[in-house]
Amino acid sequence: MDAINLAYYAVVCALLSAGAPYLERRLVRLLVGAIVGLAAASLLPQLKSLFAGQY
Repeated sequence: MDAINLAYYAVVCALLSAGAPYLERRLVRLLVGAIVGLAAASLLPQLKSLFAGQY
């Protein structure tokens, strides 16, 4: 895993953990985590290609 992937997922996880206490039920937290994880994984390649010229 390169530094960009690591930083990206660190930010996603930090934001998700900041909002987790407001989700009271365990099943809701699990579903939100799965949806956010899928969205993050599908967006990363697009974001990397968008900013590829910026490095």
